[in-house]
Amino acid sequence: MNPRKTVYVVDDDESFRNAVARLLRVLDYDVLLFDSAEALLRADLSKADCLLLDVRMAGTSGLELQAEMQRRMSMVPIVFVTAHADTRTAVAAIKAGAEDFLIKPVSSEELLAAVERAIARSEAIRLDAESTASKLGRYQRLTRREREVLNALVRGLRNKQIAAELGTTERTIKAHRARVMHKLEVQSVAELVVLTESIRKLPACNGMLPPQRTSHFANYSSLRPF
Repeated sequence: MNPRKTVYVVDDDESFRNAVARLLRVLDYDVLLFDSAEALLRADLSKADCLLLDVRMAGTSGLELQAEMQRRMSMVPIVFVTAHADTRTAVAAIKAGAEDFLIKPVSSEELLAAVERAIARSEAIRLDAESTASKLGRYQRLTRREREVLNALVRGLRNKQIAAELGTTERTIKAHRARVMHKLEVQSVAELVVLTESIRKLPACNGMLPPQRTSHFANYSSLRPF
């Protein structure tokens, strides 16, 4: 069973906040209400799956809050819901990454559809973050010598060639190779190459892997254990 999703509502209109809360709670969402951007910034943003946000509020505006959340590296999808809108504001919000921009009065159906899209995006972001953490965690378990063997494998070198390059025996390379495959949780060199290249592209990798070199393999699917 999927856990209940949490929607944060930031709007200085109390009647709107309460109406949205009633609608979402009937549909089994958890809802937290805030009357200002400042109040939201004092809360734990990590618990939110979606943020419904007004544009014009006393103090910090919705667009300013969106920018501040980006500075704080928050990935919570934002749906703007406002009675004060113009094309320039809407374009700025969407360009800055807002999931949607709705104009009050908004129907329940339109609001719920936007919330569902935002939560789907939030789930995709979460799964991607978990995948990234898993890949980096597996790579970081490798010793320095195992990483050297890995880099040689993805370049297409065979055990004998790797042994010569690293100044050791083929038997030792086979042992290192087996540990690399086990720690990275892959079953073939093809999987190893694909995983390594996906790790190389991660921003969090930050140079942990050396620059890509031309591989001897033209097609990963043709790789066979050797």
